Amino acid sequence: MGLATAARHVPGAEGGTSVHQVRTEEDLLTVRHAVRAATVQAGFSIVDQTRVVTAASELARNAYIHGGGGTVTIDCLMSADTAGLRLTITDDGPGIADVGAALTDGFTTGAGLGHGLGGARRLMNDFELRSAAGQGTTVIATRWASR
Repeated sequence: MGLATAARHVPGAEGGTSVHQVRTEEDLLTVRHAVRAATVQAGFSIVDQTRVVTAASELARNAYIHGGGGTVTIDCLMSADTAGLRLTITDDGPGIADVGAALTDGFTTGAGLGHGLGGARRLMNDFELRSAAGQGTTVIATRWASR
């Protein structure tokens, strides 16, 4: 659902790229604040800010809970005249044995409701999940500012 034009990273833009460790519960709060600040900087509406922060929170929490920790990289993007944010969440955990099942609402391996991963996918324009048993998980999710 992303834009047809190629996105480019804006390395010189304020807040261009930032990388955040996810090792503690406090790190989850730091990620939320960093993503919120990046959405504001990119000119996202309050609704889109909430969408991206909610998705980032869920994905970072998954890396923390299921992956034993990881990193969240926030990239500011520009395509034509539209700003976007790309979140890359990586962990070195056990991986996801059945990605299709994990994206299905109601599926959980923990105590949650099983709506987080699929919900995060629905909140973003582009969503890619790479995982294999024993090889960790990487999620790359992009949202473009609505006009």
